[in-house]
Amino acid sequence: MKLTGVHLLLTYECNFECDHCFVWSGPWQPGTLTVAQLDDILRQAKEAETIRWIYFEGGEPFLYYPLLRYGVRRAAEEGFRVGIVSNAYWATGPADARECLRDLAGSVEDLSMSCDDFHGDDEQVRHVRCAREAAEALGIPAETIEIAPGEPAVGQLPAGESGVMYRGRAAVKLAPSAPRRPASGMTECPWEDLREPGRVHVDPLGNVHICQGISVGNLFRTPLREICASYDPASHPITGPLERGGPAELATRYAVEAAAEYADACHFCYETRRALRARFPDVLTPDQMYGGSGS
Repeated sequence: MKLTGVHLLLTYECNFECDHCFVWSGPWQPGTLTVAQLDDILRQAKEAETIRWIYFEGGEPFLYYPLLRYGVRRAAEEGFRVGIVSNAYWATGPADARECLRDLAGSVEDLSMSCDDFHGDDEQVRHVRCAREAAEALGIPAETIEIAPGEPAVGQLPAGESGVMYRGRAAVKLAPSAPRRPASGMTECPWEDLREPGRVHVDPLGNVHICQGISVGNLFRTPLREICASYDPASHPITGPLERGGPAELATRYAVEAAAEYADACHFCYETRRALRARFPDVLTPDQMYGGSGS
């Protein structure tokens, strides 16, 4: 596994509690990196040699602004390209937005901000607009992430929007009212390259996620370089079946009783994984990814 990107979940905590969230983030969710852990992860990313991008995500990374600012500076000093994903709650006005971003200018090459119905109303749109204008003034490339609230009855989603993936909180909150498709046709993972993923998410507990809630190791126990070198998708208990035949194969392989229909392949996979957590506690982890509040 030759990674080019590591996406750090700086914290599981978030000021929002969006129905479509992959990682069940919210104001009550514990788990935040420390400065020492952040230094350790950046050191390991450097030693991996192939990693070019470090993204800071969450949760909402700006909730721990001193840690975010420190991490961005250190990552840039180590030669990484740096990105941030945020909901822009902090951009309450033009001057506020500039002050939040001033110390990040020159280090951040991508600021991606959520701007859709899941994240609020016109006030949220105003925050994102203020943040984007401040970023542009400071020379920080900025863009928006827009998730459509539902699937279109006819045709495709509007340009620039993505559809909901029914995993994490979305599998519980949104899937029950979504259109259903036959489970028998869900024979591949449509979103993740499980053989050569390119990027992974690393959470505050050290879990290395090939997809949110599927761990391939813990870099606080095993060096990231070693995790990458030893990763074998075919022999991994979860990615192996998924690569061979998607969620349908995963359910069949472990005799998990499946429904006839699901909202999408993510929904089928997520529900199957929830049923298998007791069997694979070190792989289908942590609790935060499955609606709990601790590891």
